[in-house]
Amino acid sequence: MSGRSDRIVPLAVKIVVSGGLGVGKTTFIGAVSEIEPLDTEAAITEVSVGVDSLVGVESKTTTTVALDFGRITLDPTIALYLFGTPGQDRFSFLWDDLVEGALGTVVLADTRRIEDCFPAVDYFEAQGAPFVLAVNCFDGAERFDVEEVREALSLGADVPVLECDARERGSVRDVLGALMDRVIGVRTQTARRRPAMAR
Repeated sequence: MSGRSDRIVPLAVKIVVSGGLGVGKTTFIGAVSEIEPLDTEAAITEVSVGVDSLVGVESKTTTTVALDFGRITLDPTIALYLFGTPGQDRFSFLWDDLVEGALGTVVLADTRRIEDCFPAVDYFEAQGAPFVLAVNCFDGAERFDVEEVREALSLGADVPVLECDARERGSVRDVLGALMDRVIGVRTQTARRRPAMAR
């Protein structure tokens, strides 16, 4: 009879990656996933003309129509399961299901289309979900100080805003690490505010 396994089973944590169309969600998940990422990319066709704005991302030929999925083990004790939302408003009905049970969210922003991340920011603020805003630094895009981005989106001082390159594994890991710090901070504050249980 074999003895008890000493293998550590990591805690599974659900994380959502959100943002507007073409902001880099599929790339972000693919850059860091230790498994073959699942994506539901479909070709952009003439049917979407007038429905999905491609201003600023005219070269984009595919788009997520349901979700992206990947996994990364941050350390032996925690595994993040990453769920990417579709960026088009017409698929926003999927968000409630994708977000259910998530510990936190990364909202990706593109400074060329900064207004496209307002729906995601508004949604997660309304949900009261911990999130970080990651400015994806596209080649050739104008760079702004993160505090300028914070001001443009009217984000509170408690929301981390940082730059990232969604193509680079290390950069994506840094964003996920910042999100986990944010989640831990929010949970610690919540625990401190709870009234002591009656003895």
